[in-house]
Amino acid sequence: MRVCVVWNDDSTGVINRFGQPCPEEFGRETVRIVMAALQEGGHETLLCQGDKGLLATLERFMPPEPEARPSGMVFNMAYGIQGESRLSHVPAMLEMAGVPYTGSGPLGHGLALDKVITKRLIRDHDVPTPNFRVMRRGTECPLDLGFPLVVKPRHESDSCGVHLVHEPAQLRQAVEVIAARYAQDALVEEYIEGREIWVALLGNAELEVFPAVEQDFGDSETRFVTWEAKHMAVAAPQRICPAQIGSRLATVLRDISIATFRACQCRDYARIDFRIDRSGQPYVLEINTMPGLDMTSAYFLAAATAGHSYSNLINRIVDIAHTRYFGVGPSSTTASL
Repeated sequence: MRVCVVWNDDSTGVINRFGQPCPEEFGRETVRIVMAALQEGGHETLLCQGDKGLLATLERFMPPEPEARPSGMVFNMAYGIQGESRLSHVPAMLEMAGVPYTGSGPLGHGLALDKVITKRLIRDHDVPTPNFRVMRRGTECPLDLGFPLVVKPRHESDSCGVHLVHEPAQLRQAVEVIAARYAQDALVEEYIEGREIWVALLGNAELEVFPAVEQDFGDSETRFVTWEAKHMAVAAPQRICPAQIGSRLATVLRDISIATFRACQCRDYARIDFRIDRSGQPYVLEINTMPGLDMTSAYFLAAATAGHSYSNLINRIVDIAHTRYFGVGPSSTTASL
């Protein structure tokens, strides 16, 4: 089957440079190994940018079949270039053009990228999440929340702009920094002292829940995952998989993860981030609808612990997406991966 891997590493393919720029992208090496895995699975691949030229490129690579069935699909790795709900941009283009693709749709990505809407949605489904408020300027003070507080941009991911604050002056400064740097509201939520555990999922109607991954902070003074911890190896906490948790907590995390995946209209794969307080109560922090797929990522660590090779994982994502669209997996994917 033809599979076009779509990503963003070039911001020139737009009409205007306007709106909030996207601060993240998949690394070139990650894209390379995804392409290699797809080729190992028997797929014909093409790499292209998720920009204004995308649809013309796809029309040449996977022209319509006589029976109007798509002749290929997209492996979506596009974080977007700029503007609001950027994770939803490429999926929306593909929906309009009638091109199947992996991962969540515009709705799922849009819901998950709005941390406030995510928290309201999951609370409506009785999923626990830290108490929170939305702040637009530093002069406000949420008197009903207890310090310390975590302050983060409402619409960013990858731990961009996250602050841990201990008193009102720090809170005001953090909110003002987010407003100035990201031009958006700040989500302010109570900090949950305890363990941080991530749960990866794969599937749709039937969800495979991989073994949990714990972020082990050791003796670190900062006991939450920052942007620096994700991108600077010296600061990164050790990851333990499977996390050493009892069967009861494992079952609770599984059930909450599935409920969060469903509530946020996710598809194919995702990762749920938790904090577990000292009494053992889990709280959902957020859901990542496009988790990292490199070989050092928490998502792949969890999949590998469950018995998936890297090639198997990538091709399973394609199979799952193809089955969601057509009821069966692509015939070119080998069962031996």
